[in-house]
Order: sequence, then structure tokens, then C-alpha cells
Amino acid sequence: MKLKEKAKQLKTDIPALFLAIKRKETPLTAKALAALTLAYALSPIDLIPDFIPVLGLLDDLIILPAMVFLTVKLIPVNILSECRTAAEHMWAEGKPKKWYFALPIVLVWALVIFLVVRAVFRRT
Repeated sequence: MKLKEKAKQLKTDIPALFLAIKRKETPLTAKALAALTLAYALSPIDLIPDFIPVLGLLDDLIILPAMVFLTVKLIPVNILSECRTAAEHMWAEGKPKKWYFALPIVLVWALVIFLVVRAVFRRT
């Protein structure tokens, strides 16, 4: 599969994961990882900010596709194919912009900042 085809598949896999979460037949581990993947994909805040050279693009090029790949592997093939078919034009007008999708990323950064500040003040 070529890179453009993989990118196009990624665009349909993300809404397909959303649909798979709603299905009873989807395993619980797949639902949990799909929810985390969707929250990361739809979050307006990246885990690694884009203004950091090279590293800022890694989340878009490596982290998100890896999360989608792992989640897709956990969903049964027949459920995934049905969800992919239903999701082909689901987000044609763009992905939803909801502020609460940023919460997991904000919490991770808040935890990192808290741990750094705590480590600095313990040494002084």
C-alpha cells in the first residue's frame, strides 16, 4: 500500500473507530483504545507541540497512525469492514471541533509540568 493510500485509509479509519465504539460486538479493550485514539486525533492540542522542530511532527506521522493501527488490529474484521463502509463520507465536512477532546492532552501536560516543578523544588 502506498503512502497516499495509507493516509486516505487513516482518514476513514478514524471515523470507523468512532462507529466501532458504539457496536456491542467490539471487544472492551478495542473500545478503550479506540476512545483514547479518537480523543487524541480530535484534540486541538498535540502531545508534542508542532512548534518543536522535527519532534512536533512525530505525533502526526508516527503516534496517531500507530494508535490507529493497534486499535484496528483489536477490532474483528467483519465489524471493522462494516464500520469503514459506514464511515466513508462521515466527516466529509471536516472533523468535529469539541473542546473536551483536548482534556486528555491537557491532563498529560499538566502532569508533566507538575512533576517537573516538583522535581525542581525538591532539589533546592
